[in-house]
Amino acid sequence: MNFESIPWMLVLPLAIIELIIMIVAIVDLIRVKSTNGPKWLWAIIIILTNIIGSIIYFIFGRRNE
Repeated sequence: MNFESIPWMLVLPLAIIELIIMIVAIVDLIRVKSTNGPKWLWAIIIILTNIIGSIIYFIFGRRNE
């Protein structure tokens, strides 16, 4: 085993999980009728802040009806 590939083996699963959570947040944002704030702003937050933005959207952005 090459020691140079070990950091990639640790980072790759985290990057995949982050991408999946971001995609789920964007799909949910598209499907939901209303949010706490404008949808375009939530899209920017989700995309630019990666996993933190997705978590913030699920906690504060979704409107409970």
